[in-house]
Amino acid sequence: MAAPIIELKDIRKGFGPVEVLKGVNLKIYPGQVSALVGDNGAGKSTLIKGLAGVQPYDSGEVLVDGAPVHLGSPKEASRHGIEVVYQDLALCENLDIVQNMFLGREEREHGMLSNGEMEKKASATLGSLSVRTMKSVRQKVSSLSGGQRQTVAIARAVLQEARVVILDEPTAALGVAQTAQVLALVRRLADAGVGVLIISHNLADVFQVADHINVLYLGTMVAQVETAKTNNNDVIGYITGLKTYEPDLEGAAR
Repeated sequence: MAAPIIELKDIRKGFGPVEVLKGVNLKIYPGQVSALVGDNGAGKSTLIKGLAGVQPYDSGEVLVDGAPVHLGSPKEASRHGIEVVYQDLALCENLDIVQNMFLGREEREHGMLSNGEMEKKASATLGSLSVRTMKSVRQKVSSLSGGQRQTVAIARAVLQEARVVILDEPTAALGVAQTAQVLALVRRLADAGVGVLIISHNLADVFQVADHINVLYLGTMVAQVETAKTNNNDVIGYITGLKTYEPDLEGAAR
């Protein structure tokens, strides 16, 4: 396996007397989908906010390509190729697809918006992800389905040349067909060499798309396992604290 794009070592974060993250380790690899699962209050959101530069960690190391970095702001995270697609997607319904994909990062030439160039880049990005469900990149987001909106949010991250895309509950509130569409897009994203971290409560989705599953329990990473080497019942056991993960040390040695 290639070296990880991002590696977290002994990450800790607390709020007053409450320690939310207790020495968490995590690796995100290029071309791989890693899932982060855990019950409410496990620390998933806090871990992701630190990676996004929204809420810096108290201690521990963040390595990008093996070199330590400080993620003190979202701009800093973006500079290192980390983009987050939050559950609410942060899309503006009254704007079209192109305007949303370039929101806050509009391209200009001679002081004027380069609308033609932005439209071309938006179309090319959607095309690179094999997205064929949009009638036009000038459609208003208000006219899109839930799955199409998720697609636009993911494409916006890709447009910024993200090396790591973090997806927070990407299939929440989607129907069966739209969920399948989004999961296929996640797989294509990884196949293009991007490192993907997906946070989800839906274990069926996790088992369908993830290469690795990381389980947080009360701020501690209690299991990190290849999806092919575990099952639904075991993962539920790790999430609820009823089962202890036992690494395959013999397999790791091989």
